[in-house]
Amino acid sequence: MRDALSITRRRALALGGAAASLAVGGVAWRQMGGSDHLQPAAVEAPLRQPALLDSRNGRLQATLTAAVGTELAGHATRGFSYNGTSPGPTLRVRPGDEIALRLVNQLPDMTNLHTHGLRVSPTGPSDNPFLEIASGTAFDYRIRVPADHPVGTFWYHPHHHGVSADQIFGGLAGALLVVPPGKPVDIDVAEDLVLLIGDTTLSGDGTPVGPSHDDRVIGREGKLLLVNGQARPTIAAQAGTWQRWRLINTCTSRVLDIGLPDRAVVQVALDGSLLPSSVEQEWVRLSPGNRVDVLVPASAAGRFPVLARGVDRGSHGSAKASTGTTTLAILDVAGSGAQAPRPQVPTASAPGLPRPTRQRVITMTMGRGMSSDIAFGFDDKLYDPQRIDQEVTAGTTEEWLLNNAGPLAHPFHLHVWPFQVVATSDNQPPGPVLQDVVLVPPWSWVRVRIRFDGHQGKTVYHCHIVDHSDAGMMGTIQVG
Repeated sequence: MRDALSITRRRALALGGAAASLAVGGVAWRQMGGSDHLQPAAVEAPLRQPALLDSRNGRLQATLTAAVGTELAGHATRGFSYNGTSPGPTLRVRPGDEIALRLVNQLPDMTNLHTHGLRVSPTGPSDNPFLEIASGTAFDYRIRVPADHPVGTFWYHPHHHGVSADQIFGGLAGALLVVPPGKPVDIDVAEDLVLLIGDTTLSGDGTPVGPSHDDRVIGREGKLLLVNGQARPTIAAQAGTWQRWRLINTCTSRVLDIGLPDRAVVQVALDGSLLPSSVEQEWVRLSPGNRVDVLVPASAAGRFPVLARGVDRGSHGSAKASTGTTTLAILDVAGSGAQAPRPQVPTASAPGLPRPTRQRVITMTMGRGMSSDIAFGFDDKLYDPQRIDQEVTAGTTEEWLLNNAGPLAHPFHLHVWPFQVVATSDNQPPGPVLQDVVLVPPWSWVRVRIRFDGHQGKTVYHCHIVDHSDAGMMGTIQVG
């Protein structure tokens, strides 16, 4: 079995001391600690939308270059970027398209690419988490989006085991939208915006800061909470109109409630699946990896804070998550006008999955029988890419009981095959749609139903607190 706590860059950082820095591949990853962290150079600047790479004639052909250097929080930094920006460009495709994407790796470490939430093949040059793209090399992805793929909000990020948290925390993420054929949106609104919520910590010279012991236990949380790489940007709106916000939680660890204190938003989708009926919410919750689409009314003119409230994820020793509330952005409504009627939202049906033919229990464990308290796994086993943990017959439906046997929450993510939440230990109602991330609170369980159709092959499931995944809380599933 591979020891998830072997001397990797991340392990060397933990051994280096709170004030130390370690040059790796030309990038100095500094330990957290001290007061020389970079503060925002600009706040309340107009929200920027990432560059758009759009498919044409059934194909999205583009190059993504992952490299060191990007603007974050108004500073030129040594954070990580795709095509020079963080977040990277938005990829927009239609059902039936092929994504022909060349990934060029100019990072100091191995990397790869995961199209989070896409229901595509996990094998070969497609959404394959086992690919290894070495520094200084490139790889040509060929990802076929099925003709019956739902439209919705997805995203992409690196997924090479052991450095995924470092690379996402450094800034590597981008939106990926599946839109209807022949038109760019499925809901008629004044503005259709992607809001990638991420966090990082930068040293005084703009270098990403590495995790402390407690950060690796609880999952690191950056001192900068950003939207599209900006600190507290301003979202302009015209009074009386509606906007669609595609909220994407790209944080390595943070679970966030997002809301506006003076108004409800209308949730219309979760994890790329339209809800059977829209729901008015004061707060919407996003675990790492989750996407929530909301309609936001711009009523009377004024400036209104968009708040982000940290969610308690449990604790272990001195390691605790932050739970304070901060202003994430400013909604700036100008002009006057009566509020337009709520936009029409396409109808969606409940999942209606068949009855399961098999049940499994998968237990999230920490430290038990392992070499350190910074060891996370499933069923007391650290991740081993050579081991198949779950063998599933293609075309069948299963129920998995996700059992959390520890004091920390874990957002569970399964690649390729989305699932429906059918029961929880605190008796929450069943999930109304298929989703691909579900938060399992400490000392609790969630039961999910999964139909393994559409694709066969080998891929992974894992905790989307990416430090936990890198430390061993990942398993391999073979469907065939």
